[in-house]
Amino acid sequence: MMRILVVDDDPFIQKLIGIHLKKDGYEAVFASDGLEALELINEDMLDLAIVDVMMPKMDGVSLTKRLTNQEIPVLMLTAKTTLEDKEKGFLAGADDYMIKPFEPKELLFRVRAILRRFQKLERSHTTLGNMIVNRLTFEVKVREQVLLLPLKEFELLSILCSKPDIVFTRDQLMEQV
Repeated sequence: MMRILVVDDDPFIQKLIGIHLKKDGYEAVFASDGLEALELINEDMLDLAIVDVMMPKMDGVSLTKRLTNQEIPVLMLTAKTTLEDKEKGFLAGADDYMIKPFEPKELLFRVRAILRRFQKLERSHTTLGNMIVNRLTFEVKVREQVLLLPLKEFELLSILCSKPDIVFTRDQLMEQV
């Protein structure tokens, strides 16, 4: 199940988004500010973040920069409407930008689109050092040598290589493999 982080200091917005994400088959994880969100990304594997801009402790633009460094796609959801605000969001690394008030159904359309794009990019291949893991051909190439692994071993290696800076728990790996 895809896990989506919702970062907003308004509990009503969190609840509204959480209800609609759950109906659409996603698991929602909540944070009330950027610092709390950073703690969660270190504990959990997340597939997407929906981030408000105006929050206490750490604003959404600063958080978005940190999330995109972790390769987590971001949809900014904010009351900030000017072109300059949107520019700041996209320059920080946001994949999409929605203005409050919003239509929950449109939010879900955008979530699906971002996840679809991100999975396609993530799916094709990963390069780590002098190793290339090709998810299309199920080959692992180290320097000039091509290795063919059993499927489960390939999937495990693929997951580990896709996010080399993250420590996975056994349960997380078992769920994905």
